[in-house]
Amino acid sequence: MTHDFSRRTVVVTGASRGIGLGIAEAFAAAGADLVMIADDEAVLHRASALGGRGFVADIVHTGALDAAFAQLDRVDILVNNAGFERMTPIDSLDPATEATFRRIIEVNVIGTDLVTRRALPRMPRGGAIVNTASIWGRVAEPLFGAYVASKHAIIGLTKTWAKELGPRGIRVNAVCPGWVRTEAAMRSLALMAERSGSPEAQLLEAIVGAQALPGLMEPADVAALYLWLAGDQAANVTGQSISVDRGEVPW
Repeated sequence: MTHDFSRRTVVVTGASRGIGLGIAEAFAAAGADLVMIADDEAVLHRASALGGRGFVADIVHTGALDAAFAQLDRVDILVNNAGFERMTPIDSLDPATEATFRRIIEVNVIGTDLVTRRALPRMPRGGAIVNTASIWGRVAEPLFGAYVASKHAIIGLTKTWAKELGPRGIRVNAVCPGWVRTEAAMRSLALMAERSGSPEAQLLEAIVGAQALPGLMEPADVAALYLWLAGDQAANVTGQSISVDRGEVPW
């Protein structure tokens, strides 16, 4: 299956690294007019290398978002990928943990909402929104309460927005990645190992062992699902949250 996104403007948030960069690379290869947004300046040269446009913006800051979207006439496809992942154990009274909890909800939930509100006035009938949720949006993971809650929220927003925007001909779906070799995932693995006292390699072996298919995914392994959900082949698919996790969570 090939994808052609020529003459379509695709906005990807959290696009400077990890899954977001892998998504951006896939859309660029499919001919999209690519717009990449991230909170670090690396997004500028990575967007340039892909023939796209880059904007530096923390998605919880409306001023930066307004400035970026003011330069866009049209948004055919929005990929809400920006996210923040850290431990927030419930038994901690450390103010830093409470601040981290707030930051995760602000970025993953409120930031996703703020970006979407700014994209919609520029999105024509036939547009598509693809949100990055997580398999942890379907299940639970100890110590990551804020992140798990935020990804459950993304799945809820996906279903709600699909109902709201369906009459406008705009589809909304979510991708629920499993473990992917990214900076964020490897940081979480290290924190889990430190907390449990187990070697990282042992934890990773257990994670991969829980999958139906062996091996750890790379960002490029999940990007194809985003292209399919954004493309014409998925014209009848909306309100869905689809896992790509090598069978770790089989439903």
